[in-house]
Amino acid sequence: MRKILVTGGTVFVSRYVAEYFAQKGDEVYVLNRNHHQQPGGTILIEADRHQLGDIFNEYAFDIVLDVTAYTGEDVSDLLGALENTGHPPRDYILVSSSAVYPETAPQPFAEDAQTGRNQYWGGYGMGKIAAEETLLKRFPGAYILRPPYLYGPMNNVYREAFVFECADKNRKFYLPRKGDMKLQFFHVRDLCRCMEALLDRHPVQHIFNVGNEESISVREWVGLCYSAAGRRAQYVEVEQDINQRKYFSFYDYEYQLEVSRQKALIGDTVLLEEGLRESYLWYCGHKDEVNRKEYIKYIDQNLAGQRFL
Repeated sequence: MRKILVTGGTVFVSRYVAEYFAQKGDEVYVLNRNHHQQPGGTILIEADRHQLGDIFNEYAFDIVLDVTAYTGEDVSDLLGALENTGHPPRDYILVSSSAVYPETAPQPFAEDAQTGRNQYWGGYGMGKIAAEETLLKRFPGAYILRPPYLYGPMNNVYREAFVFECADKNRKFYLPRKGDMKLQFFHVRDLCRCMEALLDRHPVQHIFNVGNEESISVREWVGLCYSAAGRRAQYVEVEQDINQRKYFSFYDYEYQLEVSRQKALIGDTVLLEEGLRESYLWYCGHKDEVNRKEYIKYIDQNLAGQRFL
């Protein structure tokens, strides 16, 4: 039985990861401040990752799955506490982000592309770059995963949940322009499968882009979300120069990751239709866990009833 430390463990990706490996039979510990319900089948280590002291002295972890590192300091403080025990982990996997690639770089982004500031992601992307650099400097054998938009059960971010809500209320959906902007997604279960493969195989490559091979247009994605909810989408195309983040879940930014190394690692990924059906079923039972934004209010007050040419 492997002893695995998962950072976080209470919200979306970290929670899914913790429960996934616990269900596989691993002994899973979660590190968080105990402000939310804990994932099933795990052991809580209640602490702030920046104030760990000697809390790890009684533990010996085989693996760290770091889902909640957003800065170099996040990584440095955790590693310092683990190293002070005298028995650091054998493996360390960091969930980074596609936000590390500047929007001006050639696409699709490959793992060896230069990282840098992305105007859409700003400080978030720069923080992830610092986390990666700190980790590889102090733990050269670590692995880094760079996903696009993650989705699946437990997602409390108001992305597909927003579309599901519109579908449930039988609302027309307001698309940015024609809705032809492409998005790339990755199911959180496939993220876990990548982690498993890295731990089993220990490939020479240490940085992996992860994501579905095919991108999908906004219009198609909304249609699949409505279909998952048992509805057929009707659209209103917003052609005016309006900041789409006021009424839509994504930046006006299209990008794609090159994921051939991931495909060699795990093969096929969850079909988007299947993954969205799973997401909708989870959403139906956990609507109060979603962090809603006021997209619908903005639409009703500023867009509804207008004619877009």
